[in-house]
Amino acid sequence: MASRGKSHVLLTGSPGVGKTTMCKKVYEVLQGKAIQAQGFYTQEVRNSQTGSRVGFDVVTLNGQCGPLARTKSDVQSARARASPSVGNYVVDVKSFEQLALPTIKTCTENSTKITPHGKTVVIVDEIGKMELFSQSFISAVRELFLSPQATILATVPITKQRPIPFVEELKNRQDVTLIEVTKNTRDELVSDVIRLLEDSLART
Repeated sequence: MASRGKSHVLLTGSPGVGKTTMCKKVYEVLQGKAIQAQGFYTQEVRNSQTGSRVGFDVVTLNGQCGPLARTKSDVQSARARASPSVGNYVVDVKSFEQLALPTIKTCTENSTKITPHGKTVVIVDEIGKMELFSQSFISAVRELFLSPQATILATVPITKQRPIPFVEELKNRQDVTLIEVTKNTRDELVSDVIRLLEDSLART
């Protein structure tokens, strides 16, 4: 297990391994401990009839939801079809920015929602190819990692064959604990992540 003394936690792992589920469980525990948290997570969208995946939504921790990406066959307008894409998915950058950016920027712009220690937990799920089409998001994440008010729990993809420069930048930060999640370890890692976040919150 990674050492203590670091401010932020990055979860990485193969698609579908349970990184988002871990973030949700961590958030539930934080709520139970009355620890303030903000941020967003991404979730699959499936066709209600066929069960096939048709895209992804971004969901804020305060309950707002909107499209992050949809399959090319589900995108109607010419403008949308001209948007950035990852594989078979067209990314709705504007929708993503409208929902995700406020959950990040509120931590760097004001201190109205902080813990008694002067920090708040910010959950960012995820920092991946789709999200990184937004230059505003990249800038906001950089500012967030520099904020003394933020203790960050974020997810990043495994990028061994095709590294993503910004993801590598975050993984190589000295104040980050990088944890690889597997289906066998995801449940037991929740308590480890909680401990790391609480350790960070307790440090001024």
